[in-house]
Amino acid sequence: MKKLMAANWKMFKTWEEARSTAQELVELAATQLPEDREVLIFPPFTALKGVADALSSANGFSAGGQDYYVEEEGAFTGEISPKMLLDVGASYGLTGHSERRHVLGEDDAYIGAKTAYGLASGLKVVLCIGEKIEERKGGKVEEVLERQMREGLKDVPKDITPEDISVAYEPVWAIGTGEVAGPEEILKAHAFTRKILISIFGEKANDMRILYGGSVKPANCAEIIALDNVDGVLVGGASLLSESFSQIVLA
Repeated sequence: MKKLMAANWKMFKTWEEARSTAQELVELAATQLPEDREVLIFPPFTALKGVADALSSANGFSAGGQDYYVEEEGAFTGEISPKMLLDVGASYGLTGHSERRHVLGEDDAYIGAKTAYGLASGLKVVLCIGEKIEERKGGKVEEVLERQMREGLKDVPKDITPEDISVAYEPVWAIGTGEVAGPEEILKAHAFTRKILISIFGEKANDMRILYGGSVKPANCAEIIALDNVDGVLVGGASLLSESFSQIVLA
């Protein structure tokens, strides 16, 4: 199983900034990329074609869409379909990110519908899960993660190819705050995530990737990805500079 080193650029970078950052990343990391690593960038929609083109020359590098709608086409002003993402070079889609849940109001059922629709449309999907600080303090971490996973994966076919679906554990309190879950917290959350995946998909879930996200940096990445059941990372701020993200990719 290759470790998935993913970058979420959120609402940052113009077309040229994104294209040049992706090209710099390829120049810094492509020739040194270990065989057990895969690199993925989620740029803004406007930069997706430029980033996908810049990454296309390097083995093990791919691009994805940060979001999409659950229809192929139609009168849905401002929305993007999986078909459109695939057309400009995306191979992945992202669902359930905490900002989609808690800033833009997407509920578990809709996130589940998007996850299943993206997969059915030909995208690989990274489903994000994670608790807020008050949920952790209230002892509800496992309750929250199980609910988000069961709803998020409810309509995903049981015969899915394991590499097509990944789950990213991102404790909301650690995203963009500089706070990082400690090794024991990560180990416990990822072990529980694996347990729920196995309860849904059976033994093939051992081949599904579980990523950690939440203030991942060059200084802490190697320690994090060495932990059991950590099959990669989903990186925010530290992925915006090619130099820092290349260090994470090669950690």
